[in-house]
Amino acid sequence: MNQIRRLCVYCGSSGAVEARYREAASELGAHLAAARIELVYGGGRVGLMGLLADAALTAGGKVTGIIPRRLLEAEVAHLGVTELVVVDSMHDRKRLMAEKADAFAVLPGGIGTLDELFEIVSWKQLELHDKPILLVDIGDYWAPLRALLDHIVVNGFARPQTRRLLHVVPSVSALMAALLEEPAGLQKTDVEPL
Repeated sequence: MNQIRRLCVYCGSSGAVEARYREAASELGAHLAAARIELVYGGGRVGLMGLLADAALTAGGKVTGIIPRRLLEAEVAHLGVTELVVVDSMHDRKRLMAEKADAFAVLPGGIGTLDELFEIVSWKQLELHDKPILLVDIGDYWAPLRALLDHIVVNGFARPQTRRLLHVVPSVSALMAALLEEPAGLQKTDVEPL
C-alpha cells in the first residue's frame, strides 16, 4: 500500500455531544496537519466536522471539503477550507470523497456517518476499492455497531471475512500510528479487525 496522503474522515455534524468526541475531532485535525496528510471530509462548518477542519487549518494543514449544493445553500458549508467542492447530490459527495482518499477514518457520528461507513465498507466488500477503513472507537462509541456486525456474521448474513473489511482503533493516536508507522499492516491484521 502506498503512503497515506489524503484521509477521508466521516464524522458527525452535531456539536451537542460529549467533550471527548469534540476533543477527538480537534486532535485528529491537528495530527493530520502535523503529518502533512490532507483532510478530505464533508465540507461542513458545524459539529465534529467543523472542529476537525478548523483544527487542521489552524495547524497549517490542507483541507478539502465536499458538500452538496443543498447544504451549501443552507449555510452549513465551511467557507474557510483550502478547497470547497460543491456537488449536486449526497451520492456525488460520497463518490468524490472516496475517489480523493487513500484511506478512511470514522469518528463518532449519527445516521449520515453510518450511511457513509456502510457504503464505503460495501464498496470494499464488492472490491470496488481496497483502501483501509479504520473505525475510531472513542470510549467504545462504536461497540453496539461492532456487536451488530458480529451478529450479522454469526447469523449467516455476511461471511466471517467481513470482519476484516475494517479495522478498529481505540483512539486518535492509535489511528495516526496505524496510518504513519505501519501502513502496510492495515492490509494485514496489525490493528484489531472488527
